[in-house]
Amino acid sequence: MTRAETLKALTTDNAGFDVVVIGGGITGAGVAREAAGSGLRTLLVEQKDFSWGTSSRSSKMVHGGLRYLGSGHYGLTRDAVRERERLMAEAPGLIGPLRFIMPHFKGQFPGPRLFQLLLRAYDFIAHSPSRHFLSPAQSELWVPGLTTENLAGASGFTDAVTDDSRLVQRLIAEARRDGAICLNYTRAQEVKRSQGKVSGLVIQPEEEDTPIEVSADLVINATGAWADRLQTGGNATKAMTIRPLRGSHLVLPWSCLPVSCSVSLFHPQDRRPVFAFPWQGTTVLGTTDLDHEGSLDQEPVISEAETEYLLQIASRLFPATPISRSNILSTWAGVRPVVTDGTGKAPSKENREHSVRQDRGLISIAGGKLTTFRVIAREALKMGLGESAGSLLRPGSQAVFQTAPKLARPEQVGHQTWQRLQGYYGPDLNQLVASGPMEPVVPDRHWDLLWAELLWACKAEDVRHLDDLLLRRTRLGLILAEGGKALLPAIKLRCQAALGWDDQRWAEEETRYLGIYQSAYSLPRKESPNAS
Repeated sequence: MTRAETLKALTTDNAGFDVVVIGGGITGAGVAREAAGSGLRTLLVEQKDFSWGTSSRSSKMVHGGLRYLGSGHYGLTRDAVRERERLMAEAPGLIGPLRFIMPHFKGQFPGPRLFQLLLRAYDFIAHSPSRHFLSPAQSELWVPGLTTENLAGASGFTDAVTDDSRLVQRLIAEARRDGAICLNYTRAQEVKRSQGKVSGLVIQPEEEDTPIEVSADLVINATGAWADRLQTGGNATKAMTIRPLRGSHLVLPWSCLPVSCSVSLFHPQDRRPVFAFPWQGTTVLGTTDLDHEGSLDQEPVISEAETEYLLQIASRLFPATPISRSNILSTWAGVRPVVTDGTGKAPSKENREHSVRQDRGLISIAGGKLTTFRVIAREALKMGLGESAGSLLRPGSQAVFQTAPKLARPEQVGHQTWQRLQGYYGPDLNQLVASGPMEPVVPDRHWDLLWAELLWACKAEDVRHLDDLLLRRTRLGLILAEGGKALLPAIKLRCQAALGWDDQRWAEEETRYLGIYQSAYSLPRKESPNAS
């Protein structure tokens, strides 16, 4: 059904669901996928766009959390490493291996021996040995331009990387294939209760004047940094306290800082691991970790101090390759929904493990890692379904992703691009190929986004605003200068009809998009020295 038909059906059919999920990020999409895959009548609503929050602004890493293992969080690391291996096996092209190099400098902690011991434990958990040690000369071959000052060597190991927003979109598609209704730009207004127990949810779609009430005995609050907002009307003693922590990143042209692996270093300012890694034809520098004081309903923005923090690590790692503000293509900042005990720890010392709370039919989830979305989803559903979970939930051994159809690779599409398309679109690959030209949007670049992908997104992936298309369905707004402004006429020519927007609507969407890019995805404006 179209969105309009879906909303009409919800209004007129007295809709009832087994599970209603609030939040369209990685956790909510994971819950919807597991619930629908188990045959449960499932509705997911997201107040903005799918993956609008943290799940489009993460560090893109599908990893086991090596530093969490070093902090003693063995369970978190074990679950994450196992899920990493599973995801790479199920969705190659969407989640792929990435080599990590950690340089060691004389007199700095941790030294090579200690780090190699940590990696040995990491490999043991994964049942997949990948660690090795590099001499200073070998380190320079792996990472050209790496500083040699006091370099004692480097440790290498393998984790994985993804496009987080595409991962969410793929989960949404899988959930829908199993019958879930998933709506973006639909706000959860109120959790309804009867005699204290959850009985349903009041939702408000962006384009509707009248709210819609749906019935359900189980509501799963997977809203991340917003998780504490819906914890009212029940038992307040079970509410969790969220500490929003911001992590920001800089995006550089790959030619400016050409790295073929992720290079990490402990920042001299606070001893946090910071890294440079290749992503979609660019090089990304990240990340920071500090309290986010702004409104959660506004786009988070990198600060000037964070910008300097990340540029400092670039100059430390690659002294012969000066990086300045003028080199930066874009930025992004995400807010991590960390559950805190309120003891006033430094941001980097807060526990990253997820927390799940139950309050008579309302299950609230926060914290956790991108990698462990499935573990978290199943835990929340088991808690909500109670004794019947064993008979209702599908076996945990079943695959998260369905495989792509066996199609002949189009002649003009390279092998790597074809694998990426299979991972990104899975069973929808045949419709993608039929949706438009299999030609690159920006020829002669390291990244190979195709026009067919933009057209498929416009037709089938819930694009309601231009920023949905350019910042989340694709990442053109992040990997091109000025948010891809020069490409907008060509995108209008190809995509306007597919979106059904007239010229006035297109002009409004362009203005909206460029405003969002300037305010939240470009460098912060430096204040004048004379500013009061």
